[in-house]
Amino acid sequence: MIRLGLIGDNIKPSQAPRLHREAGRLAGIEVSYELLIPPELGKDFDTVFEEGRAAGMRGFNITYPYKMAAVAKAEIEDPLVRRLGAINTVVFEGGRASGHNTDHSGFIAAYRAKFGNVDPGHTVIIGAGGAGSAVAFGLAALGAPKLTIVDRDIARAETLAHALDGFATVAVASDVEDAAIGDAQGIVNCTPVGMVGHPGSPIDRSFLGPQRWAFEAIYTPDQTEFSLAAEAAGLAVLGGYELFIHQGLDAFRLFTGRSVDEAALRAALLRNST
Repeated sequence: MIRLGLIGDNIKPSQAPRLHREAGRLAGIEVSYELLIPPELGKDFDTVFEEGRAAGMRGFNITYPYKMAAVAKAEIEDPLVRRLGAINTVVFEGGRASGHNTDHSGFIAAYRAKFGNVDPGHTVIIGAGGAGSAVAFGLAALGAPKLTIVDRDIARAETLAHALDGFATVAVASDVEDAAIGDAQGIVNCTPVGMVGHPGSPIDRSFLGPQRWAFEAIYTPDQTEFSLAAEAAGLAVLGGYELFIHQGLDAFRLFTGRSVDEAALRAALLRNST
């Protein structure tokens, strides 16, 4: 058996335990997977992380709001992941914690599966946290010529813009109204607004329509106010479940050294959701 876990806040609805247990079943590996919520445990992130390491866990997935804090806890070999400044997967081996970002690789795979080799075009990214950083670097890798980063914390948006220097032309804004959204081909929600416990949308539906496509990073619930509004406005919508699947496949490969068939995993998750 390998022991895995997810560290994050507001993660009780997460499907990550089912994904990794089903992937383990397909690979012939018994997997245990724990949900670890620091505020509910009465502990900080560092304590939860170190207790897992000491307990012999194989690794963690990391989610909101700890993806950036986790960088200080792991060795990161990939220079691009170091530059984007957030990790969502940690593997323990021989006393060493290695950090990875399967949000980045998973987003690229999900985008290509949905849109093929179509250039994303100028894309507005709402949210400059861990998810926003991974998606921003993913869009740059996909050939987006311009990114506009929107975050109420303008310093955080500027930090991400600086990290992207040399990868894409980047503008920053503290509010959607200042983001030239009408000139964008794509719009992305990388904030927690819309997930279970955080209702609403980060953008008024009146801004939607001129764009060609949208991405909603949230997958619980599977449809949000933002994704429904984008669909109603005629945009092609890439849902967060696709990122969930692809980042999960990549993370499982890092945890175990084994790959599982994507179609088989999807079927198992669908079958066991009823």
